This record gives sequence, C-alpha cells and structure tokens, in this order.
Amino acid sequence: MRLIVAFCILILSATAIFGQHHKYVSPSDPLVRQNISKWQDLKFGLFMHWGTYSQWGIVESWSLCPEDEGWTQRRGPHSKNYNEYVRAYEELQFSFNPVKFAPEKWVQAAKEAGMKYMIFTTKHHDGFCMFDTKQTDYKITDKRTPFASNPRSNVTKEIFDAFRKEGFSVGAYFSKPDWHSDDYWWPYFPPRDRNVNYDVKKYPERWQAFKDFTYNQIKELVSDYGKVDILWLDGGWVRPLATLDTTVEWQRGITIDQDIDMKRISEMARSYQEGLLIVDRTVAGEYENYTTPEQEVPNEPLSFPWETCMTMGNSWSFVPNDNYKSSQKLVQLLVKIVSRGGNFLLNIGPGPDGDWDPVAYSRLKDMGKWMAINGEGIYNSKPLPPYSTDNIYYTQSKDGKSKYAFYLSEAESVSLPGQVVLKNVATSNGSEISLLGSNVKLKWKTDGNNTVITVPESVATKLSSQYVAVFRIKQN
Repeated sequence: MRLIVAFCILILSATAIFGQHHKYVSPSDPLVRQNISKWQDLKFGLFMHWGTYSQWGIVESWSLCPEDEGWTQRRGPHSKNYNEYVRAYEELQFSFNPVKFAPEKWVQAAKEAGMKYMIFTTKHHDGFCMFDTKQTDYKITDKRTPFASNPRSNVTKEIFDAFRKEGFSVGAYFSKPDWHSDDYWWPYFPPRDRNVNYDVKKYPERWQAFKDFTYNQIKELVSDYGKVDILWLDGGWVRPLATLDTTVEWQRGITIDQDIDMKRISEMARSYQEGLLIVDRTVAGEYENYTTPEQEVPNEPLSFPWETCMTMGNSWSFVPNDNYKSSQKLVQLLVKIVSRGGNFLLNIGPGPDGDWDPVAYSRLKDMGKWMAINGEGIYNSKPLPPYSTDNIYYTQSKDGKSKYAFYLSEAESVSLPGQVVLKNVATSNGSEISLLGSNVKLKWKTDGNNTVITVPESVATKLSSQYVAVFRIKQN
C-alpha cells in the first residue's frame, strides 16, 4: 500500500484493471469455496494500517525504499542522508506509546456503519510487528517500546478479540517482504529497490532463513490469536518468477526468484485455521482466493471473487489533516462496488495516540445511518444486468425475488424527479415497487424494456436517506 499523492477515483474497464487475474484458480477445498461465498455476502469491511510511521504522519514503510517514486520520498530533518533516515525511522519504536488505544471504540463505530469484517496490518514492509512475535524484537511488545508496559500492548490480539466478540470476521494483513530483516535486506549490501538485495541462488541458506522466519511469524498469527478468517498477504514482488505477468508494469522490474513457498505456508495455516481464506495478492493462482484491486472500481462484474481496498482519506496511514472523502462519496462508492459484485474494504489509519481522526468516526456514522435504511440492497446481493445506467445502479437478492435500483444523487440530499426510468430493467406483472424507508407502494408501468416509476411529490419530500435513494422491486 502506498500514499496516493494526487488521488482520483477511477472506474475503468475490467480488462484494463484486472487483466492480470485472468488465471484465477478456484480453490479445491470445498470449505474454502464455501467461506469465499460467505465472505462475498458481507460486502463491507474495515481496513487499518497502523505502525510507528504514524508518529511522523508519513506514508507507511515506503520512505525506506530506495526507489525514486512519489510515494517513497523522504521528508524531515533526517531526509538528506539515507542511513541516518533509516536509523531515525527504526528508533521510532522507542517512543511509540499509543495510550488512547481502545479497540472497542473502533468496533462500535464499524458495527454502526454496517461493516461486517476487519483486516488489520500485523506487519507492514518496514518489518515492525504489531503483535507479540518471538522471531524479532522489532515489535510493539518489546521492552524498549514504551507501550510494552501497557496490559493491551499486544494490539493484534486485542483488536482481533474485540472485533470477533461483536461477530466480525477478522483478517491478518501480513507483508511477505520485511525490510528490517537481515535475511531480506542483508546489511552486507545496500538495498537497491523493494526486492531482496542479494542473489538468493548464490546465498540459499540466507534465503531459507528468511523463508523460515516468515513461516514462523505466520504460524504465530494463525495459532495464537484465536479464529482467523483471512490471511491477507501483501508484497506481491515476493513470488516465484514463473508467476510474473509481464503485461503488468511493476512486475517487469522483478528479476530475482523470491519463492516464499506458499504451499508450505498455506498447508500449515489451514492446519490451524480450517477453511482459511488466503489472499496472496497479485500472485494469480491457487493462493489468491480473491483479488484485491487497489483504489479502483471496475465498470462491470468480474468472473472471480474480488474486493476493492480503498482509503477513506488520501493515505493508507495516518496523516494529520488528511483529505477525507465525503460521506456521500463513500456511500456511492459502496453502491458502485457492490453493483459489480465486489466487496468494499475501507481503510482508516489510526494515529500515534492510538485513535482515529474524529472525521473518520463522523463518516462511519453517516454511512451507518444510510445502511440502516438501505442495507438490504447491499448485503447478500448479486449483480443485476445492466448493472448501471446513467446515475442508477442495480443489485438483486440472491434468490432473485427482489431487485434494487440505487438512484445516486449529485447533492447530499436526494431530489427525485416525478418519474424515474429504469432502463433495460424488466418488471413482471404484479410486482410491487417502493422506496426503502417508505411503505408507500409506487405506481409503475412498462415501456418497452424499461420500467417507469412514478414518484409522488408527497413521497419524494419524505425521503429518509441521503446520498442515494433505493427502489425495491418485489417480484410476484
């Protein structure tokens, strides 16, 4: 994940965004397939990127990467000297003390917003562990970290327990690359880019040590932290060379075979967590149980399970005075994603004190008010052709007995016209149409392949939801 400097929501063709995933492999384990189906019904989840980097209010991890990209730029008093910067960055561990950490507050906000699952960054590329790993002392529970004396210092455990207690599915984000590990970025050589900085064929013992380190950390997460539903693996450049897709620009720069042995990892993980969903993101094949387009929304349904992961602000990590998307934008993004059959994983970055920006709570509260009225058209739904026409998006219930037409407003307050035309949406005789939040049955007629709904002024002025009005068509 990286900072989005000049952010723009893109709705692009499925081929343009997801062409690299045409090799999607359906899992052979029937329980995994069943759990994917259950996960697809959840629709709306919470993502959290959190680490020592929040103290500086900078992009997560990427300023350590010696690549000249917009999201890797170093800033601050140590930025002129790379080695000095790395030392200062890693010394953030010695002042990290998020004393306001109270995951129950996050759970309540997420639950009221209508979220159903949660993914937490247990370790990002910088290697700092937000759990009590036994494999390294670069962790929040190390005695040199001030927060280690707090009874809730093992924040991954606290977060998983709090969300699981309220019925959420929980997932562990874990970075396969680890830029703090001497077995990934060997200090004998300077790092050149995001990849391992030595020839793994020339130094196989060192690479094996890193593979074992990774295996052991994941084993801790799946064996010591209760029920885990999703293992969400990032850092797709750590992969076998045979899996490269050279049509994807960033993959062309990978020249070293960084096979982490996903077969060994997955077999171990599922021995502790039966039916575990594994997301080896961007590595198409049997270990990418669903795909994770980042900051993008396709304009048509996809033939495989997918989830758009997107920031509420401009950054994945906490940045002071971040530019948060409006509640209207967030609700409408949820509608667009779900209309294409996807899930929406919305990221919020906790701050150095252990809490969210108040704006994040406000946005989730607004989304929750809308979901309380209109959620039945979101959860357990599937796409309905033609998926969208103009400003109207469609879903249907899994049994096909109800259809939903989402009328997206240009303003926060919805102003419905006297007639709403659902283009190329057929409605059978005897069907009932109403607005969610209203018991008034609306008059409608068929005009060719279209359904024309009459909306009386008395109904339009009493709309109980903002941003998007939702028509329900109950089939006879």
